[in-house]
Amino acid sequence: MSHLAYVGVLICIVMGSIWLEYVMRTRVLQRFRRLLIAMLPGLILFTAWDAYAIAQGHWFFDLDRIIGWQVIAGVPIDEVLFFVVVPFAAILTLEAVRAVRNWPVGDEGES
Repeated sequence: MSHLAYVGVLICIVMGSIWLEYVMRTRVLQRFRRLLIAMLPGLILFTAWDAYAIAQGHWFFDLDRIIGWQVIAGVPIDEVLFFVVVPFAAILTLEAVRAVRNWPVGDEGES
């Protein structure tokens, strides 16, 4: 069961932040295109960085703690999911704080 450790942490991160979408009405999921634009550069950059570090022998993943599916150049799916889940949780948290504090960003007229 230890091969699910990384995924377990990711699930805890999602569970700790997804409620903000509904309770605080952050509308992050409703603005999916904006979310994708915010997250995609980091996902691409850090996945490539990990692939390079793995190829150079500077970085590795404990095979006992990950699922074992590799997405690209030795980067496990668990790590790619990390680059999706953590920014998503951060964006949800920022938008929740914005909602509570009434911080405008200039797109209030958009749906």
